[in-house]
Amino acid sequence: MKEYDVVIIGAGPAGLAAAVGAKEEGVDNILILERDNKLGGILNQCIHNGFGLHIFKEELTGPEYAERFIEKIRDLKIEHKLNTMVIDISKDKVITAVNEEEGILEIKAKAIILAMGCRERPRGAIGIPGDRCAGIYCAGTAQKFVNIDGYMPGKEVVVLGSGDIGLIMARRMTLEGAKVKAVVEIMPYSSGLKRNIVQCLDDYNIPLKLSHTVISIKGKDRVEGVTIAKVDENRKPIKGTEEYIPCDTLLLSVGLIPENELSRKAQVEISNVTGGPEVNESLQTNIDGIFACGNVLHVHDLVDNVTEESINAGKNAARYVKGKSFSEKGIKVLPLDGITYTVPKYININNVDNFVDLRFRVNNVYRDKYISVYFDDERAMHIKKKILTPGEMQTLKLTKSMFEKYPHCKKIIVKVEGV
Repeated sequence: MKEYDVVIIGAGPAGLAAAVGAKEEGVDNILILERDNKLGGILNQCIHNGFGLHIFKEELTGPEYAERFIEKIRDLKIEHKLNTMVIDISKDKVITAVNEEEGILEIKAKAIILAMGCRERPRGAIGIPGDRCAGIYCAGTAQKFVNIDGYMPGKEVVVLGSGDIGLIMARRMTLEGAKVKAVVEIMPYSSGLKRNIVQCLDDYNIPLKLSHTVISIKGKDRVEGVTIAKVDENRKPIKGTEEYIPCDTLLLSVGLIPENELSRKAQVEISNVTGGPEVNESLQTNIDGIFACGNVLHVHDLVDNVTEESINAGKNAARYVKGKSFSEKGIKVLPLDGITYTVPKYININNVDNFVDLRFRVNNVYRDKYISVYFDDERAMHIKKKILTPGEMQTLKLTKSMFEKYPHCKKIIVKVEGV
């Protein structure tokens, strides 16, 4: 059985950044395991620009952003195995993987970083009636067909869901000559970034139909059209509002699910809200020495945030290997009025050097409201926000001095307030 100090599962933006973080913290015996045939993960098919504005202070495409970190991996001589599928992780940090060249591998790690990313929610998860005809794709799958394989999924397109991938693919299909009839969103607000709504829909006159959904798909061998309808406040179709749209392709952008099957095998506690592990301020899970970062932890909207979080996870994994303990949970963070979740869930002041990034999402669109943070019953932060939307993740920096001001704090509460 081979032994490594730090083993990272996944070589997307999270895995690559975590490896760099661990190396820079002084650990040399690092291994990255990746099931694909190249490093970079989902970035390789994201050929649009808009990446790197925070990390590199310039606008890059996905492959360009990935290449910056792939070069670092090469320069730092960090070992990696491609075409290698991890099939099991034990709570004792023994990893079982398989590839063509070596067969079944068993690898013992002192620390593991989970960076497997996320997958798209499929048609079966949302229960649209209709035949199992050709022409129905998840938006990310269609993106791979167009950007990597060179195939066009269709010519007349409807997109269900206004997540960032769906918005970007509405523009991409238009640029490749398809006609995008509409982007249909069941919620009364878009789940994507505002800049993507402007750059991908408004700039190309693609209609966004909020509070609508697809209620049926027509077609036996191939999609012939979809029927959409307006929905009420309970997301139920309203009779009499049906509209038929002829099309040959339906793209689904209806949510992302963190890839946590391996995490569960390692007995990592999973959040019912995010679908990712519950972690502390150091991004360690409930299993000592197993850390999580990126979209496997919670779905991000900016790769720059993934990178910052993952470098932090790598550094903490390296500190763990060197003897640092992160096992004490610390203060529990509670998301209340208007807040869907927070990451981390626990904060131990003893592990905070200068500050801890508290990331969260709101559960509705709020205008001219405040984000408030309470240490027990004392309000420690009260920040005015012009607009808050579920599609844009928020970050607060909780400084060490704040924790020192409330040394006996039992819980931290985050909420949306009107005044």
